Amino acid sequence: MNPRRIALLLAAGLVSPLLLGACGSSDGSGSGGAAPAAPAASAPTVSAPAAPAAGGGGSTGSSAVTTGVAATAVNGVGTVVTDDRGMTLYRFDEDRPDPSRWTCSGACTQTWLPVIVGDAVRTSGVGRSLLGTVHRDGEKQLTLAGWPLYRYSGDTAAGQANGQGRDARWHAVAPSGAKAAGTG
Repeated sequence: MNPRRIALLLAAGLVSPLLLGACGSSDGSGSGGAAPAAPAASAPTVSAPAAPAAGGGGSTGSSAVTTGVAATAVNGVGTVVTDDRGMTLYRFDEDRPDPSRWTCSGACTQTWLPVIVGDAVRTSGVGRSLLGTVHRDGEKQLTLAGWPLYRYSGDTAAGQANGQGRDARWHAVAPSGAKAAGTG
């Protein structure tokens, strides 16, 4: 075989993996702690309605995956959405529902924990068509009526809503995606 032809084939073989790797590596989520301008949103697969798992007080980090949501009556705030551990879920007035866009990042996520989900989410009393996700740092954050959802680190047991009305921008979320009416 011709040495020039061997050199061309070798060069092509070395460059191809680099080009292919570059094609699929961008997810549009820049660095610097800012939220992406228009994150992609999608609806998670939702299984048949089921009550969330009982027990498990205490808040969890954003790395804990939520497997279900339910409409639950919480004293002082009315019927709100809770996760599979009975923890109240919240929405942030500075986020946007259409298209779904989160703005709580950095230190904010130490207090307001993004609700991260897998591909399937059980639901009870929450309309399946209202559920979706928005991409966050390589994970899927659950949305309700387009609003990204969070847990409050100050809620230490199921049935609490200590984050309701915080900074006049954080609100427990009703099953419709609206702000809960109560004061917490």
